[in-house]
Amino acid sequence: MDYFQVSVTGIPEGEREILMAQLAELGFESFTENDDGIQGFVPADQFNESEVNLWLQKYAATSGIFYRTEKILAQNWNAIWESGYEPVVIGGKCMVRAPFHDPLPGMTYDLVIEPRMSFGTAHHETTSLMIEMLMEEEIDGKRVLDMGCGTAVLAILAFKMDARSVVAIDNDDWAYDNALDNVVRNNASPVLILKGDASSIMAPAFDVIFANINRNILLRDIPVYAQCLTAAGLLYLSGFYEDDLEVVNDAAAMAGLKYVTHRVSNRWVGVKYSR
Repeated sequence: MDYFQVSVTGIPEGEREILMAQLAELGFESFTENDDGIQGFVPADQFNESEVNLWLQKYAATSGIFYRTEKILAQNWNAIWESGYEPVVIGGKCMVRAPFHDPLPGMTYDLVIEPRMSFGTAHHETTSLMIEMLMEEEIDGKRVLDMGCGTAVLAILAFKMDARSVVAIDNDDWAYDNALDNVVRNNASPVLILKGDASSIMAPAFDVIFANINRNILLRDIPVYAQCLTAAGLLYLSGFYEDDLEVVNDAAAMAGLKYVTHRVSNRWVGVKYSR
């Protein structure tokens, strides 16, 4: 199958995920990221060039992005996709890689993740922050929830860290299907993947909850997370900027949670709360 590749550069900080989500609505089914921006790929028979150009022109008028479109013949597709997707090593002991990458020796955790259109490859600061913080937590024997799981990378890591049980939830069809595939790919079939939102959480059931979503959803759902934590439970949040930490802390306090610590990467925040 032939594809069209749309390369977008000059994307304002923090808007890559928004842009990819909007392109997905126009039929794009996979993306790669690099230092300059993103590349989106759409099957040639589903590419509405006039619609995509019209939308990108409007977006460029307000954000200053640059974009170009080119056709990728079928025989070049795998090479193009693979060349734009690099493995990531976090904390010197966790490797997040695609199926076509070779594992590195000496890794404590080897996570094989095929992202397709799902969020969570560790290339983004919020995912890497959550992985760092998860690896510092004592997970052995605990019940873990990965809320807004995307690729299920956090759920799979928690399973490999000997969690007692792991549940992963996402409301996106692509993410749900991708999470199911990645769980099988990592021999982590005991991880329970659910399609839904915060209303799907079973309460009170979890010792540790990870939620890497966006600020507005977190603010809405923090009370639900708090109710679903056990007495000594921990909540980890990411998906927002350091400027938003105060309002998130306030919402957590209103829900009866105590701030423990946070860390920042390129203005993105990962924060830990306790009951």
